[in-house]
Amino acid sequence: MESDQENSYGFLLDTYQTEILKITGIWAAFPATARDYRPHPKSRSVIEQMTHQVESEARWMTTMFAIDTGEPNPQERELSTYIEKYRVDANRRLEIMSGQTETWWREQTKFFDVERSRAWILTRRINHSTHHRGQLAVYLRLLDLSLPSGYGPTA
Repeated sequence: MESDQENSYGFLLDTYQTEILKITGIWAAFPATARDYRPHPKSRSVIEQMTHQVESEARWMTTMFAIDTGEPNPQERELSTYIEKYRVDANRRLEIMSGQTETWWREQTKFFDVERSRAWILTRRINHSTHHRGQLAVYLRLLDLSLPSGYGPTA
C-alpha cells in the first residue's frame, strides 16, 4: 500500500474527507423541525436532500468503485440518524480508497454510459455533493438559520 505522500491522488482523499465534514456540518445546522422544509413545491425537502445524498453516493461508490457499505439509509428517518449513517459510511469509503494504488485511481471504469478514471469519477462525485450542500446552504438562509463555515467565515 502506498502512503498519501507516495500517491499523487492523495489530494482527492483529503478533499473527500473535508467534504464529509462540510456535508455533515450543513446537515447538523438544521433543527429537527426543519426536516420537511422545502423552499418550493418542486424542490426536495431537507430530509429528501439527505436521502438523495446517501443513496446517490452509495450507488456511485458501489457501481463505479466496487465499494459497498451496505444499505445507505438509516433505520430511522431522522436528521440525526442520517448524519451518523452518512458519516460512518463515507469514512469507511475513505478508508477503503486510502488503500488503493495510483494504478487503481488511473484505471478506467464505467461512469454511467462512458468510461472514466476513478480519479475523475471521485472529482465528479465531490462536485455533485458540493452542489447539493450548496442547495442546503440556501435553505438555511431562507429559514434565517446560521450557516456553518464552508471555506471560511460566512456573511
